Amino acid sequence: MHAEIYTDGVDEITIGGSIVRVDLISLSPTERDASNAPKKVFCQRLIFSAESFANSVEVMQNALQGLVDAGVVQRSRPRTPMAAPQASARVEPASPVSDNSRSPNVSTNFR
Repeated sequence: MHAEIYTDGVDEITIGGSIVRVDLISLSPTERDASNAPKKVFCQRLIFSAESFANSVEVMQNALQGLVDAGVVQRSRPRTPMAAPQASARVEPASPVSDNSRSPNVSTNFR
């Protein structure tokens, strides 16, 4: 069996020379911020060469396009007029499913 990691998202990406570090976070089940939202807690770091990071981004863009094509997520508009074209890659969940038995995803990545 292979180890699996769950993450609520990426907190920070740091580039140093030819090394790219991607910090993954989870939402704390116990710690809350001033607005009572779960705090982001560092959980794991991915370290890539610049080339492998670029290849990974391409794979993720293809996966995202598959999710968009399947109607699972929708691309949202950039938040500000000054935003770079990549900002449109932020995704929003598709329209809610009529089956109310599913709990909503509480990750900030899906709001």
